[in-house]
Amino acid sequence: MPISKRIFDIIFSLCAIVCLAPILLLIVILIRIFIGKPILFKQQRPGYQAQPFYIYKFRTMTNRRDPSGNLLPDAERLTPLGQFLRKLSLDELPELFNILRGEMSLVGPRPLLMQYLPLYSPEQARRHNLPPGLTGWAQINGRNAIAWPEKFKLDVWYIEHWSFGLDLKIIFLTVWKVLKREGISQSGQATTEYFKGER
Repeated sequence: MPISKRIFDIIFSLCAIVCLAPILLLIVILIRIFIGKPILFKQQRPGYQAQPFYIYKFRTMTNRRDPSGNLLPDAERLTPLGQFLRKLSLDELPELFNILRGEMSLVGPRPLLMQYLPLYSPEQARRHNLPPGLTGWAQINGRNAIAWPEKFKLDVWYIEHWSFGLDLKIIFLTVWKVLKREGISQSGQATTEYFKGER
């Protein structure tokens, strides 16, 4: 990772954690009351050079299961509080600690699921040539509302054109997108459909 990018990540994430501490505490209390334990959602994701790490988010869904013990679809488990947190991207705030620890960057391709790794084409796999980000080029150009091939093209474009100025532009536009609440989910999905590889 470029040194300037890492230094900015440390300063920004540390300042954000301190400034947002009251909001973080409030969200913890609300989740504990309306959703229950655990407060955080923890999942292994591929990071820089596809090395696995654990990502942390605020929990937005229940663990409701069908009679066979299988988790219900996301749309049926997503709570009103969770939906609110997702609309404002507040569920992503614990990732600031991932950034502080160096597992993520403020800007970069979003960390997806481990099971996607063998499904990527060599070109798509280049998205792991920089650390994953809290936000990214694909997020400000459609987020979850665009199809996977387009999303990966945007990720690779970012890898090829990275600059500190581009990161600042993406951060500014991310704030604008969050306020407009655009691209939160694909049509008919609670978030986005699973990637199944190129067809």
